[in-house]
Amino acid sequence: MLRFLMRRVLIALPTIILISIFVFALQKLLPGDPLLVLAGEERDPEVLEFLREKYRLNDPIPVQYLAWIGNALQGDLGTSLRTNQPVTELMAQKLPVTIQLATMSMIFALVIGIPTGILSAVKKGTVTDYVANVVALSGLSIPNFWLGIMLILLVSVKWQLLPASGYVPLSEDFWQSIRTMLMPSFVLGTALAATLMRHTRSAMLGVLSADYVRTARAKGLSERVVILKHSFRNALTPIVTLTALLFGELIAGAVLTEQIFTIPGFGKLVVDAVFNRDYAVVQGIVLVTAVGFIFMNLLADMMYFVLNPRLREQ
Repeated sequence: MLRFLMRRVLIALPTIILISIFVFALQKLLPGDPLLVLAGEERDPEVLEFLREKYRLNDPIPVQYLAWIGNALQGDLGTSLRTNQPVTELMAQKLPVTIQLATMSMIFALVIGIPTGILSAVKKGTVTDYVANVVALSGLSIPNFWLGIMLILLVSVKWQLLPASGYVPLSEDFWQSIRTMLMPSFVLGTALAATLMRHTRSAMLGVLSADYVRTARAKGLSERVVILKHSFRNALTPIVTLTALLFGELIAGAVLTEQIFTIPGFGKLVVDAVFNRDYAVVQGIVLVTAVGFIFMNLLADMMYFVLNPRLREQ
């Protein structure tokens, strides 16, 4: 397993380097000069020159990149041009919020999507299958922002069951924090559940027609054992891949959902940074997000190793 994991890490390292170059280069291509905002209305040339020296903007671009990536490897992603706070500190404040939202959304997606996908595959061609497919297509088609607004109008304004917006940390009030996160998690989870349902159905249909499944049924095993133990377990590989990618996408930040429900997560942070031309924050978030995606893929590869005996034998 160690050799298998090392091979995946060796593949991931060049990917991270290329992503860091891409992120840094794109930031340099963005229009506007953030230092003009910091310099104030007068924009004194001496102040501008001082700021350029302070942030090493007069150095050649390759030197700037090497300095930035060298500091990033030491955990220093720079300083926000707007608030003068370290980027790592800003991200540390927002990351628990985004992780909570992503985790709750993924729970909704798994609980709804996987059982529905299995049921749809087992009942292929029946009314249950058609209904499940219609619901899945609806979940993929309905925009998150529209569903979020409708839930706020019904659940919060009309029925007054859950808070319409805001966020309460888990450490302050556990149950109130869960209540504030239920609606945004459901909004994100339903879209992910639809995607999971479609992939689970497709994977299960491929497995249910396999010879070993027919053999298991011929041996007289119960349908429950055939479906859950013999079929679903062998269909897990694409589902694990998709789940890892979807969770990485959630960590990147659900921008519209966080804006609608006023959740101070990664999505809101990156939107504010883009509008304020706070390039250090944008660079830091994109880099950490990319590394998070790669880590989730690495985790999926490790799950393959656990789930697939043939891979362990190789």
